[in-house]
Amino acid sequence: MSDFENNKIFAAVLCALIVIWISGFAADILMHKDTHQEHAVHIDGAAHAAVAVDTKPQLPEPIMALLAQADIERGAKLSKQCAACHSFDKGGPTKQGPNLWNIVNNTKAHVSDFSYSDAMKSSEGNWTYDSLNQFLWKPKKYIPGTKMNFVGLKKPEHRAAMIAWLRTQAESQAVLPTEAEIAAEQARFAPEPEEAALDADTNVVEAIEDIVEDAVDGIVEDIIAPIEIPTQH
Repeated sequence: MSDFENNKIFAAVLCALIVIWISGFAADILMHKDTHQEHAVHIDGAAHAAVAVDTKPQLPEPIMALLAQADIERGAKLSKQCAACHSFDKGGPTKQGPNLWNIVNNTKAHVSDFSYSDAMKSSEGNWTYDSLNQFLWKPKKYIPGTKMNFVGLKKPEHRAAMIAWLRTQAESQAVLPTEAEIAAEQARFAPEPEEAALDADTNVVEAIEDIVEDAVDGIVEDIIAPIEIPTQH
């Protein structure tokens, strides 16, 4: 390659490193942790005060309001990472996991020829939008002891897209949630004020990470991709 092409590659790498450094610096500012020095004097034989532990269960973000406008094509793409263990078509085979045709609002552990875990068989109720949201968020947290070895979908829009696509995999699609059901879900999942502030910081950091990914991809496409490296025969 010519010196000009080498310079372009060097500039691309340098720009990528700068963008990554800036994002890390911003994340450190937003998510800084205060360190407090301990001023108390321990007295031998004195009982230690009990440390308060937050026992409030973690919950995923609500998704019912997103379902009507969810990206079904994205849901179809997300389902491909599950295709090794599940089939989704009517009459599809049982694999490492059960067939998921007509799963929305169906009863849990309903596939007769699949060996479910005891935890799944003892789980009551149907696969409602709420239960699917919680299971796709963190399967082993929602049903401890499940055989499902999947870390879950962190982003609510991804869970909404997946559930919206699963809704289409049925002869008759499940009814979308009502306004009352959406409001009830949002009220139940609403974080406390302090948690909301932490979530806001986390969302900013995640947004920065997305910007970094887009910027690096853009650098690669705009600078490196046009370079033609001569082939050697």
